[in-house]
Amino acid sequence: MSKTVFYASIGSELALYDLDVAAARLSRRNSVRLPANIQYAWPHPSRRILYVASSNGGPGIAGDAHYASALLIDEATGALQPHKRTVMLPSRPIHASVDAKGKYLLTAFNNPSHVTVHRLEADGSVGVPIVQPQRLDTGIYAHQILVMPSNRAVTLVTRGNNATPDKPEDPGAIKTFTYHDGVLTNLASIAPGNGLGFGPRHLDFHPKGPWAFVSIERQNKLYVYRLEPEIGLAPAPMFIKDTLSNPATPARQGAGPIHVHPNGKFVYLTNRASAVTDYGGKRVFAGGENSIAVFAIEQQTGEPELIQNIDGRGIQLRTFAIDPSGRVLVAASIMPLPVREANGIGTLTAGLTIFRISDDGKLEFVRKYDVDTGNAQQFWSGMVTLP
Repeated sequence: MSKTVFYASIGSELALYDLDVAAARLSRRNSVRLPANIQYAWPHPSRRILYVASSNGGPGIAGDAHYASALLIDEATGALQPHKRTVMLPSRPIHASVDAKGKYLLTAFNNPSHVTVHRLEADGSVGVPIVQPQRLDTGIYAHQILVMPSNRAVTLVTRGNNATPDKPEDPGAIKTFTYHDGVLTNLASIAPGNGLGFGPRHLDFHPKGPWAFVSIERQNKLYVYRLEPEIGLAPAPMFIKDTLSNPATPARQGAGPIHVHPNGKFVYLTNRASAVTDYGGKRVFAGGENSIAVFAIEQQTGEPELIQNIDGRGIQLRTFAIDPSGRVLVAASIMPLPVREANGIGTLTAGLTIFRISDDGKLEFVRKYDVDTGNAQQFWSGMVTLP
């Protein structure tokens, strides 16, 4: 079986870990530096190149230096090294992916909501951007861009924003586009209730069935949509499920990333919380769920059933990955935070939490590796199976 490695970022540093699936163990090997803080990464279908989007911006910070970089992946070890030129991007990238044929790099930007498509050269380096022939409907606060399984359409998940005392709610939507030779054309806007009360973050496709599973960040829901060739996704969801163990919690919550198990029988997404409150004169975690929700998928209908919520043992589980054999899940928490304890105030560290995946899809905690993030954040993580 081919070797699978794990990567995790802290600020601009991208670290390589060996993954022992049988032992559910990580071993840190080495790291590389990117031009700025890593926002997202995606491997080429050949698994010989990793594309990394980086920026000196961040949540609530626009920044003024934004990049797309190609890194060569050593086929024996997974070690990374820069590959040719780094390309400047127009604003802070929030997500990036590569189409199924490995010809184009697609990047989503959240503020302002925008997309770019860059040609990938024969050697895998990032080439010139493709000029889009019409004004694209990119919604409000784009958060993920993916080519659909057909490789003929693209989804752009746009989260919108909650209302504030000074500003009404921004509606969310899933925008779809036709896709041909790197060119996008407006296709449809999937927005139940005109997008109000609908704040999608990420989606993932079932490996066999005609379904997309969508993490609804602002409402802590899981939506399931049927794939429709004419418009990408059906206008209305097939199923809507709660992701929290206690949907009535007063804590400020948000759903996170989502991945379907390689066998298509289960889907996983994270619940996130990081609000703070005063306690003993210090700012500490206000409470809430930082968990992984596990759903079993009915294989005939695509309906998910919540079967587990397991503590992720960290604050803000922003990314996680499942190994291709479907036996191990690794979740990355982005930062440490003071927490209330029986004897005072302690610290819940940032880290990498490893779970075994049982045959019934449920997770079993194995271990957590504490990670010192310093003044940065552990913002992205993922797995690559070496060619």
